[in-house]
Amino acid sequence: MTRTHGSTGTFARSSRRPRLTLALTALAVLALGACGTAKATGGGEPAAPATPTAATAAAAAKPMGSLSSPALAGLQKEIAQICPAPGTPMEQPPSPRPAPPGEEAPAGTVVPAMPTTGPMVDLDTRDWCAGVQHESYVYLGIEKIAEPTPAKVRAALTALGYPDDRIHDLKQSGATTHFSLDLRENGGRLCLQGAVGGEEPVTDKCVAPATGPFAATGTQY
Repeated sequence: MTRTHGSTGTFARSSRRPRLTLALTALAVLALGACGTAKATGGGEPAAPATPTAATAAAAAKPMGSLSSPALAGLQKEIAQICPAPGTPMEQPPSPRPAPPGEEAPAGTVVPAMPTTGPMVDLDTRDWCAGVQHESYVYLGIEKIAEPTPAKVRAALTALGYPDDRIHDLKQSGATTHFSLDLRENGGRLCLQGAVGGEEPVTDKCVAPATGPFAATGTQY
């Protein structure tokens, strides 16, 4: 079963090859740039609480573990080669043109609503491009977990090179285990959410605050 969510780029085996090649990803990035008018990200960070608790303050002060690791070296090299510089704004597809004056739109025409929040709006092009690579990499690392539990999924993610303090929201619901990954680097807001244990794993980009404690905004699987 293929899982898709608009233009968020959900990774599922039935709709992609097991490994995204450099050429295909580069074309995807170019296609994003050709879609429409650039929209500046503008930050969009949630305001910090006026009186944070001691636990929240401690979490905010704790430095995140680096994403650089021998296991992730190949993936990070690909991202550095094919993805644009951090801060490059995402370009969004324009809304369909309205019917000319005096004419009616064809019957059944649906004008999709432009997103106002989520990965397409809040991630820059660098994060989006990097997210595509992480989706594929994580998918391949979790797809063969038998009877996945939070402990098994954590072990698989750490084996892929993700530090333990970047793994969040591990929870089991029936036969399915859900998780989030904090992939923020260089002021970016990228994170990834996924689930394993259903018909096939699902991995998808999400958005986290640029600074402070991790919290994912996106599709909850």
